[in-house]
Amino acid sequence: MKTITVLGSTGSVGRTTIKLLLENRDKFEVKALAAGNNWKLLAEQARLLSPSFVAIENCDAYKPLQEALDGEKIQVGAGSEAVVEAAKINADWVMAGIVGVAGLPATVAAVRRGALIAFANKECLVSAGSILIEEARKSNAKLIPVDSEHNAIFQVFENENKHSIDKIILTASGGPFRTIKLSDMELTTPEAALAHPNWKMGAKISIDSATMMNKGLEIIEACFLFAMPENRIDVIVHPQSIVHSLVAYRDGSLLAQLGSPDMTTPIAYSLAWPERMAISQQLLDLKVTAPLTFEEPDNVRFPALNLARESIRLAGNSNLVLNAANEIAVKGFLSRQIKFTDIVPFIKTVLDREYGKEPISIDEVLLMDRAVRQSANHFLKMKMNNT
Repeated sequence: MKTITVLGSTGSVGRTTIKLLLENRDKFEVKALAAGNNWKLLAEQARLLSPSFVAIENCDAYKPLQEALDGEKIQVGAGSEAVVEAAKINADWVMAGIVGVAGLPATVAAVRRGALIAFANKECLVSAGSILIEEARKSNAKLIPVDSEHNAIFQVFENENKHSIDKIILTASGGPFRTIKLSDMELTTPEAALAHPNWKMGAKISIDSATMMNKGLEIIEACFLFAMPENRIDVIVHPQSIVHSLVAYRDGSLLAQLGSPDMTTPIAYSLAWPERMAISQQLLDLKVTAPLTFEEPDNVRFPALNLARESIRLAGNSNLVLNAANEIAVKGFLSRQIKFTDIVPFIKTVLDREYGKEPISIDEVLLMDRAVRQSANHFLKMKMNNT
């Protein structure tokens, strides 16, 4: 049986992972679960899957979690150190599903022991890409991307024929504002931006989809995952979200992976890799699928794409700054402190202010990330005071 650890088990990716594990109890043994705040759901998951260890990052949740698991043969830990401890447990497969740079220490801990990592945290690679890739090389860890776009590329990326690859093509839904005027975007509300037409996602990634910054971050992630330069990674808008990305070969072949707009398939693929497993949900039926359409992204209405490419070319700490500033800007928009159309200019200003040398260790990444967030928060307060 394959042994499993799920970091971020109560998030959207984590919940889907747990569902697949429960449907395939005969194939997997869960060693550890870790979550941030939702101790009730974590306790429920633990009772169903009987891991040897569970960790909750919020120390205030330790006592109620421990009481909820009283009588179970499950060790309970709390705090960020306990989450890292969960990652260090000797499991074959680790879901790295903790959102944001907060997931970096645990992800690195799993990488350093050479685990197979189902990588669902793009912010870690954006902020510490070269460091993470080097850690994986040294430990012989395997990174299997879970983002639907990168998972699609992974499935059709012929490593033995990498010299024949012309480019990678990431597909984007275009988000909820794909067809509206720029002037209308200025007046949009958080509620409208959160209403994604295809995907059910958390608030932060939903706003990233609306600005198309998620696709900018995915360009950066693809550069590291597939060792491809930025100028050989294209983006095409595909509103139906059925084609999850493509690889173009120099003989004219376009290899694509198709599936429903749901995270079940990429998670199942990573769980079963190098084999495949059956899933219980209804499979994609092309006979009833709407016509598939494709269009160029509008870089005027969605400047986040160009800003992400500029960040890659700048190098240094630019990707880290871009990611941190984006998270602060998204929070500012969700709390109605800035307008939707202020998000990318806000990030650009922080990038110009905080650009500097590349961090050379995980500790430096975390220190630099914290400093950029403090600076971005200060800038956000200044901006509010001047309006």
